[in-house]
Amino acid sequence: MGKAKNPRRVAENEAMAKTRMLRTSPQKLNLVAAMIRGKKVEKALNDLTFSNKRIAQDVKKCLQSAIANAENNHNLDVDELIVAEAYVGKNLVMKRGRPRARGRFGKIFKPFSELTIKVRQVEEQA
Repeated sequence: MGKAKNPRRVAENEAMAKTRMLRTSPQKLNLVAAMIRGKKVEKALNDLTFSNKRIAQDVKKCLQSAIANAENNHNLDVDELIVAEAYVGKNLVMKRGRPRARGRFGKIFKPFSELTIKVRQVEEQA
């Protein structure tokens, strides 16, 4: 017997990867995610490799994971993949503080984010 197989969360020609607890604000992470949306994965990897943003290396790692999922788990052709979606969500926020003048207390928020990348196989037009 056994349980029924879970339905796929993405289409047959898609694969995804999700990274949680990235130590940056969602606003900063979204700047890097917007940089790769809609591009071919090879071009997106090059853009992330040579980006000056600190978080670009973590985004690159997530993109490589999505590519590996597409190749190994879903038998998709790596050369025909594009970044279909790259979206950012909020995660927890660490609250810290710093003593300020005249007995006050300055709040410091240290936000975390999560990133979801979906890659899709598209056939090239001849």
